[in-house]
Amino acid sequence: MATSEVQTVGSTADKLKLGLAIALVVASLAAFYVLSKQGALAQWGALIAGLAAAVVVFLLSETGKQFIAFGQDAVREVKKVVWPERKEAMQITAYVFVFVVVMALFLWLTDKTLEWVFYDLILGWKK
Repeated sequence: MATSEVQTVGSTADKLKLGLAIALVVASLAAFYVLSKQGALAQWGALIAGLAAAVVVFLLSETGKQFIAFGQDAVREVKKVVWPERKEAMQITAYVFVFVVVMALFLWLTDKTLEWVFYDLILGWKK
């Protein structure tokens, strides 16, 4: 059985940064509703500013840095992929469509055959 590594937030400063990021999200949502009488510009401004501050605080934490590293690794791996040429992609797509049509016909014929066997031959229910 494979063991999975569980990563936890380590330092107290990192925990504080994540807590602050969560608090900023909650505060920005609260400000959005509290500022409903001030107008849409004030509401949306407070929401966007609070969420932007929360993102900045999150990205400055160790978890945020790991998230950025993960994104960079994902982009690097996508660049390694060998994508098919247009002709090859069109051929594969055509094969898939032909297979779907053949499978649909097969299932339809199987359904109608079973319907005929059960309803007409075995039960004698004529339509």
